[in-house]
Amino acid sequence: MASLTLPRHTGIFSGSLPTRPTLRYAAPAKVRMSLSESGPSIAVVGVTGAVGQEFLSVLSDRDFPYRSIKMLASKRSAGRRLTFEGNEYVVEELTAESFGGVDIALFSAGGSISKEFGPIAADKGTIVVDNSSAFRMDEKVPLVIPEVNPEAMHGIKLGTGKGALIANPNCSTIICLMAATPLHRHAKVLRMVVSTYQAASGAGAAAMEELEQQTREVLEGRPPTCKIFKQQYAFNIFSHNASVLSNGYNEEEMKMVKETRKIWNDKDVKVTATCIRVPVMRAHAESVNLQFESPLHEDTARDILKNAPGVVVIDDRKANHFPTPLEVSNKDDVAVGRIRQDLSQDGNKGLDIFVCGDQIRKGAALNAVQIAEMLL
Repeated sequence: MASLTLPRHTGIFSGSLPTRPTLRYAAPAKVRMSLSESGPSIAVVGVTGAVGQEFLSVLSDRDFPYRSIKMLASKRSAGRRLTFEGNEYVVEELTAESFGGVDIALFSAGGSISKEFGPIAADKGTIVVDNSSAFRMDEKVPLVIPEVNPEAMHGIKLGTGKGALIANPNCSTIICLMAATPLHRHAKVLRMVVSTYQAASGAGAAAMEELEQQTREVLEGRPPTCKIFKQQYAFNIFSHNASVLSNGYNEEEMKMVKETRKIWNDKDVKVTATCIRVPVMRAHAESVNLQFESPLHEDTARDILKNAPGVVVIDDRKANHFPTPLEVSNKDDVAVGRIRQDLSQDGNKGLDIFVCGDQIRKGAALNAVQIAEMLL
């Protein structure tokens, strides 16, 4: 059986191609303490994908306690061997029988898999944290960013024998609202205009590989291989590859609109977005314009963000140093900078900010594991 080794991409291309070390989880110099008889039984669905691999990394980094862990994936990946925290596991095929005795299941295998197996797992008493869009807009399913709306999980607990579905928001929504919510709580956002600059990782490990391949090909003067995006990605930007709807917005943009309203529990907040794919490996950037009900001075906003959980402020005007995707890659915090008054709005009722966050980490795996931590 083949051993599973996936690349751990660390950032954007900047003159030279990144190395591709083998992904390993157990640090030889550190004894992991997260294997615990008192911890929950967990399963990772889609473990061979980019987010599935990051689930394992985050679980290990945060010493998440567990008494057992199942590695689940498609029939194609079943049988591969995977080393996690010094123990070797065999990847199992995901079936309806996979969830017996599983307390928490972290899903990142695509919407169709989640729709089929998420309810099956919940019916067997498993609490499912799903990274797909399958259940996000279901009124009965909480859509959660732990730093933003933890109260949405009220009543969902381990040890009751009762399963549940919990949805992880879209990566762009998470990164945006980590910065916008602390300001919203202070001055109430009436309207938000977002432009995103989204990394390859949002389209999965294959897209990351293709960006790397295309970059080599273009630099060598060869035609780029275009299988994932159907057009050249390296040294190019284009409208997000999500389907375009009849209103002219694409699905990614409408996710930000609808999810923001649900997470903030505010059907009246006005949100518009333009989502762009850029040749960056794993961290998204977003330009966010905010219109407030009450005045909010940029200095107050900066202080609020400096004290916000999961947020770091990088806002050095003198040095022209602000957040970049490279700086936040493989980091937990969302970085915010370019904090300034919107000159087009009177009375200090508008701000512009620039936000960067690791799409695989806080935009997906970290947020899901934080949700799981709330269940402990």
